[in-house]
Amino acid sequence: MGWGAWGKVARRTVLGGAAALAVGMALPAMAQTKLKVAGIYTVPIEQQWVSRIHLALKAAESRGEVEYVWAESVANTDYERVMRQYAEGGQQLIVGEVFGVERAARAVAKDYPKTAFLMGSSFPAQAPNFSVFDNFIQEPAYLTGMIAGAMTKSNVIGMVGGYPIPEVNRLMNAFMEGAKEINPKVKFMVSFIGSWFDPPKAKEAAFAMIDRGADVMYAERFGVSDAAKERKVLAIGNVINTQPQYPDTVVASALWHMEPSIDRAIAQVKAGSFKAEDYGPYSMMKVGGSSLAPLGTFEGKVPADVMGKVKQREQDLRDGKVTVKVNDGEPKSTM
Repeated sequence: MGWGAWGKVARRTVLGGAAALAVGMALPAMAQTKLKVAGIYTVPIEQQWVSRIHLALKAAESRGEVEYVWAESVANTDYERVMRQYAEGGQQLIVGEVFGVERAARAVAKDYPKTAFLMGSSFPAQAPNFSVFDNFIQEPAYLTGMIAGAMTKSNVIGMVGGYPIPEVNRLMNAFMEGAKEINPKVKFMVSFIGSWFDPPKAKEAAFAMIDRGADVMYAERFGVSDAAKERKVLAIGNVINTQPQYPDTVVASALWHMEPSIDRAIAQVKAGSFKAEDYGPYSMMKVGGSSLAPLGTFEGKVPADVMGKVKQREQDLRDGKVTVKVNDGEPKSTM
């Protein structure tokens, strides 16, 4: 996710439930069974990043732990109003992403100190009730880079992102480092489309890179894998596993799992112990916050020696023996 304008998608809002008192940060453990949780999303819930939050909250709902309502495709200019509406309505935990509305969102949190907020953000947590998270999935991104470096025949990899912000940059940089470890000759083309949800624009950017020799595409945005499929080149997925939709195109994906973060926040609110903290570490592989997707249809097609290195690195990451450097700087083309 990140800064900038969002795609023009009709806004659908789900508001629900009778009003209930907001949970207090210093209150004792709650007596009620189900926690009232709201999600506020600036893009459709189908979008990669948001879909992972939504999936984790739906899982908690299916277990009977929460009553979950949400609003999607909320414009930045409307985000503060929706936050206040949910807080006034008695939602005890509000989850979302505030990259384009940091100042307004943090002001809302100050006005509702007894409501818990867990928000995607590039900035620190804000006491007492504004916790932050981010997609720190640079570890599996590095692993997918190792695979991409082995699969390219032209030694040219194309990379299409939304905006050059830390959430995107760190994954691209990790991917590039992984590819260079396996294939020092590899070159990269990098571009950003200035949108979080514009598949046609991402597709056109990918076509341009494929025309210039890229035979592996890093699909940070929807639309890139479509271009790769049409031109019969390979793609690497991001955040979600799209291989079922692109069985002959998507080799591997770095997956984000929001369950550790969401489950922790729910437990903290229910226990009356929620506080402002950074949930970033709960996206790491060793706690189940991210993973490398199974190769599926590409099982056996990646060189065995490379997969041996990938599996060893993956195990070392899970065991905490090695780390992947976090580089939030804007990645640059090397062609």
